[in-house]
Formats: sequence, C-alpha cells, structure tokens
Amino acid sequence: MSEAHPDDRALAARALAGQQSAYGALMQRHRDAVYRIVRGHVGDGDEALDITQETFVAAFAALARYDGARPFRVWIARIALNKCRDWARRRAVRRFFAFAKPIDEALDVADHGATPEEGLHSQRELARISAAIASLPATLKDVLLLRTIEQMSQTDAAQVLGVTEKAVETRLYRARAKLTEILRD
Repeated sequence: MSEAHPDDRALAARALAGQQSAYGALMQRHRDAVYRIVRGHVGDGDEALDITQETFVAAFAALARYDGARPFRVWIARIALNKCRDWARRRAVRRFFAFAKPIDEALDVADHGATPEEGLHSQRELARISAAIASLPATLKDVLLLRTIEQMSQTDAAQVLGVTEKAVETRLYRARAKLTEILRD
C-alpha cells in the first residue's frame, strides 16, 4: 500500500513504536466490523459499545503479540469474540446471584414514539431476529456472524475460530438451520 494509506501491518508497527495516530487509524478502520460482531453476539447495542471498547483496549495491550503475517481483521475479531465470551460468563454469574431477568427480555420493549406501522413491524422483526441470533450456541453464533454479517471468507473465519474450514462450513449450515427453526416457532 502507499504511504498515504498504509496497510494494517505497517500501522501496527507504527503503533508499537509509540505513534498513537497509527493505532487510532487501526481502530477507525476496524471498529464498525468489531461492533457488528459484538452486537450480533450480545444482542444489546449499549453492551456492544462497551465490549467493543474493551476489545480495542485489550488489542492495544497485546499489540506486540500481533503476527503481521496474518490479517489484523482476523486477529481483532478473535479478541472481540473472546471479550463476548467473557461478557456472557460475567452475565451468567450476575444473573445467578441477583436473580435478574435476562437482557434479552428487554428487546421486546415497545418504542413509545409515534412511528408508522411498517416501522414498528420492522423493529419487532429485527428485535426477534437479533434475539434469535443471540440465543444460538456460541459455536454456531460465531460462525454465522463472521460469515454472514462480516462476510469473512471461510478461511478467515476458520482462522478466527481456530477450526478447520470444513468445521466452519458445517457450523454455518447448522446455524442457519437452527435459526430457521427458532424463527419458525
């Protein structure tokens, strides 16, 4: 790439050398994709923002371990998924001790603002689909988000998840089948 538009490897090297603007450029380049992965995983926009921020803080702290031979997108996606798993574990513990209702129940709260009937129906469908995706087991949800939402290649998704390409293919098939089953009910 040109000096005006350095690749991720060059930006990572500059960030390691202390150039904050390089890490800012990496963040700006990948933040939307990380947010989409996290949002799809946790099903809550506010939590997704917090986890996205945690992801970039953790990535900055671990930047020295980034292998420039691999795509930065794959590396940061793996960190994001790990942060989502951490969040899910913390959430389960909090629910156990506080007897709190699951966050997923809050997705059905109606918007009290005046909206057209189609908009309301669309919001409900989106909430229903988001809740269905969030209810999938992590192994299926991760593949679905990476392949469908993030449009990662099978190879990249396999690298992020640490599985074979065939496992990605199988999990994607199962995720779609399970999602169809959930949405049919």
